[in-house]
Amino acid sequence: MDLNQVTLQSNDVERSIRFYQSLGLSLIVDASPNYVRFECPDGNSTLSLHHSEEKISGSFITVYFEVENLEEKVSELKDNGLNFDEDPELKRWMWTEAHLSDPDGHKIILFHAGENRKNPPWRIA
Repeated sequence: MDLNQVTLQSNDVERSIRFYQSLGLSLIVDASPNYVRFECPDGNSTLSLHHSEEKISGSFITVYFEVENLEEKVSELKDNGLNFDEDPELKRWMWTEAHLSDPDGHKIILFHAGENRKNPPWRIA
């Protein structure tokens, strides 16, 4: 089994398209203003946005995007006008993470974990 896609609700799909494209995702389905789908530049995962009339004020969802050169990517995104809530920082779980939010308030984490992504020292199986 493999994860195909995650779908997030959005109050403004057009604004969110620009945000996710600035992260490096490619728009592969455009049925805006109701639905769009992006493909991640590496791997097979996709991310979809579905329009919602209900007010979205963040969520309990956090979306992680793995980045090989995290510091460089964060610098590039900042130069392009994105604001980060937290700059790259090595966490106690051995991942380096940078935090930001999409236009609807969904938490986005760019991270680099290397071998610790799937094989941390505390892995049980």
